[in-house]
This record gives sequence, structure tokens and C-alpha cells, in this order.
Amino acid sequence: MRTAVVRIGVDLGGELTADQLTAGMDRLRGLVAEAGVGVVDNDLAGLPPRRREVELLIDGDDAAQLERTALDLCTRAFGEYGARPVPGVVTFISRGTDDDAHGVLAGFGITGRIERVAGDDGWDIVHVTLRRSDVQRVPESRIHTALEASLNCEVHIHLE
Repeated sequence: MRTAVVRIGVDLGGELTADQLTAGMDRLRGLVAEAGVGVVDNDLAGLPPRRREVELLIDGDDAAQLERTALDLCTRAFGEYGARPVPGVVTFISRGTDDDAHGVLAGFGITGRIERVAGDDGWDIVHVTLRRSDVQRVPESRIHTALEASLNCEVHIHLE
């Protein structure tokens, strides 16, 4: 299972007081603990308004669903102060696993077979088999670069 970092802007207009931001974060910590979600500890009051966003760590693959979950939690935590949280960027933490490789492929709208083998020097080499038609739609170089960045290992792409 992949872990997403879901960013939600909670006070981008700078309307909440430092006490409201602190209380909202305290409430959010309680809500995420109940939901099995993590939160990156931020001093929101110390940030400029345009950067007042929370980062929630949520397991899952469906970015839209994860965003809805995070938005709901932030609305419940900060809404009583008049805040209207807005979705930000969703990214995924990469641990270099085969699930991460499948997630990168899914981001391009393609699927493939992943095979991991140990190279002569002991480092992993990941062989990814893709359909030729998928590579006609998405350049192989983009797929290759994204996989290497996510997996932090040598990647070989094979076409069928």
C-alpha cells in the first residue's frame, strides 16, 4: 500500500488568529489519530498565510478519495473558526517498492509487469514490461525517469 502526502490549505487568506490555528491543529491531531491518519507537525501560525497548509499522511492509492478524506478532517478541525480548507497537492512517498512502481505506472495511466532481481554488485535491477501501445502514448523516457526516481535503482524497460 502506498502512502500519500495530502496537502490542505487551511488559512491561505490569513484570517485565523494564532490561537485558532493552534486549537485547530490540536483538534486535527485528535481527529487523525481516530482515523488512523498521520499529520506532519507544523507551526501554522508561524507561516505566511499562503503557506498555511497541513500535510496529512494517508495510506491508499486513490488520490481523489484521499483528498476528500483529508479535506473532511481539516474542515472538521478548522471549520468552526470560519476557515474554508482547500485541497492542495497530493504526492506519494516512495519506499522503492514494487507497489511504488505500479503507482508510477498508474500515474501515466498504464500497467506493466514488474520483476526485481539482484545485480552482480548486489543492487536491485527492476525489469518493467510494458505494452508497446502504451509507450506510443507516453514517451518511454518519461516512464523510465519516473521509475528510477521513485525506486532509486536501475530500471530496464521491455516492450511486448
